[in-house]
Amino acid sequence: MISQEGFEPDVLGFLCNWCSYAGADLAGVSRFQYPPNVRIIRVMCSARVDPTIVLEAFIRGLDGVMVLGCHLGDCHYMTGNYYTEKRMKTTKNVLKSTGLSPDRLLIDWVSAAEGEHFAALVKDFTERIRKLGSLGNETHLELHQLKKRLVAAKEALAQEKLRWLVGREMELVDSANVFEEKVSQKEFDQLMLQIIEKEFSKRRILQSMQGEALSIREIAQRVGASPREVLRNVVSLEHEGLVLFVGVEGNSPKYRRAGG
Repeated sequence: MISQEGFEPDVLGFLCNWCSYAGADLAGVSRFQYPPNVRIIRVMCSARVDPTIVLEAFIRGLDGVMVLGCHLGDCHYMTGNYYTEKRMKTTKNVLKSTGLSPDRLLIDWVSAAEGEHFAALVKDFTERIRKLGSLGNETHLELHQLKKRLVAAKEALAQEKLRWLVGREMELVDSANVFEEKVSQKEFDQLMLQIIEKEFSKRRILQSMQGEALSIREIAQRVGASPREVLRNVVSLEHEGLVLFVGVEGNSPKYRRAGG
């Protein structure tokens, strides 16, 4: 990691209307001191913060994102913050896939009476991001390369299968089906990681094509994956109607992006 002396992070904070935003307001009224690095967006519930919005913040160059809600069990919408917790866990895993530190995303809870706690969270998180450095400092990537990965990650998070699983985690893990069977948290987490990796890889493959026909070997070189893994994902994309087979070059099949 390269030292960035004098670096001041740009942080975006999503605060729920009923608790954490009121806590931030109390911090101001009480004159608790905290760094001015965070820009706040008020949302009615922390569950309104979609994972793709968090990715968009990083695509736009923010160095860190805070998502603060009511304490678990105290949500004004009953279970909203439980869904937030699950979604942000998935978002952290997606960030890790891009090469970014998941520590650039903070999920925590602040009540309306915890102005001092809010100020402390902002101080600690700002210092954490200051140590990490500017966006992408922990990676070997140029900023434009990192942003391409983040766009692919955002597109992966928007996929129906991934969104369905994220939205059903509580139901699948906490409740038994009609056969009195439950999915363990470990099994669910493993499944999520597999799907995240697969969807992220598929979006990167689509990015690599850029309107031209490529062989499996060429795609593998561009995305830094094995030809076998690329072929498996390209076949899946072909079944989804997103890529088209156009011929064979040597021993390697060639594909292009559908509509490209």
